[in-house]
Amino acid sequence: MKRVSNDSNTKIAKGEMDGKGEEELKLAVVGSINIDQTVIADRIPHKGETLPGHGLSYIPGGKGANQAVAMARLGADVAMFGCVGDDDNGRKMVENLIANGVKADQVRTVKGVPTGIAIITIGDNDNTIIVVAGANCKVDRAYVDSVKEDLLGYDMVVLQHEIPLDTVHYIVDLFSEHNFPVVLNPAPAAAVPAEIIEKVTWLTPNEHEAVLIFGEDKTAEELLRMYPGKLLITQGSRGVSVGLSSEEILTVPVRPAKVVDTTGAGDTLNGAFCYRIAMGDSVEDALRYANTAASLSTEKFSAQGGMPTAEEVEKAMKEL
Repeated sequence: MKRVSNDSNTKIAKGEMDGKGEEELKLAVVGSINIDQTVIADRIPHKGETLPGHGLSYIPGGKGANQAVAMARLGADVAMFGCVGDDDNGRKMVENLIANGVKADQVRTVKGVPTGIAIITIGDNDNTIIVVAGANCKVDRAYVDSVKEDLLGYDMVVLQHEIPLDTVHYIVDLFSEHNFPVVLNPAPAAAVPAEIIEKVTWLTPNEHEAVLIFGEDKTAEELLRMYPGKLLITQGSRGVSVGLSSEEILTVPVRPAKVVDTTGAGDTLNGAFCYRIAMGDSVEDALRYANTAASLSTEKFSAQGGMPTAEEVEKAMKEL
């Protein structure tokens, strides 16, 4: 496979990767698989405060699984790599991946460990999330080595921070050695070593994660100019920004939405961006598409429940 440059006008064209011709590119997600325990309230409670809730739901989640489902909903050929517990939640999460068109052959069931769970409070168009990793901690180097041959059969790998960071860095090294493109969404926030930043093809933090990774001494604009085409920073209501090779900053604004639930919007954006990059879009076009998909996802309840289809995104883009 060709190494993908980070120029904002570069495309991963079909037919440029190992003679694949018009064959659809295969995407791999290595990451977390959770069940989300979600409660709705009028607002997020303050420290020490008790508020009444309006409902309790158990919904498929996990940043890795969310991004895989977002891609599959849009039509991507995507496989999930990760671990679940030997419990009802684990079985349901695997069944959910398959039902959404995600390949789950390499999802491992770990005995004696619970499936990961995220405890989510939704209120006043915002949310708070606490994650108990469970089986996601078992996505370790030994697991990666056991699926390495299959994993390297994919054309791009997508990573997040809800599995051990040692594993994330190990996979970045592995794919970099084989000259394959890597997308790292560094969430939840954690430090990213300089050598890992250098090796990934795209790094997609939000503005808070960018501060933790790079420090407070540089503005977002300065960082984007330092890593043109590589660094994408999501900035909430201000949209998503990327540095161009011309040293200009491109900011794609947020599509207006009737917000119901913001959970999973960032995962939708990352999944949609990766899918459109794999389909041959420029970084600019992929971001416009992804931003629209993320906005649509906020108009329905739950992370995966709101993720749009390609037809829905295309319709919304035409309306804009």
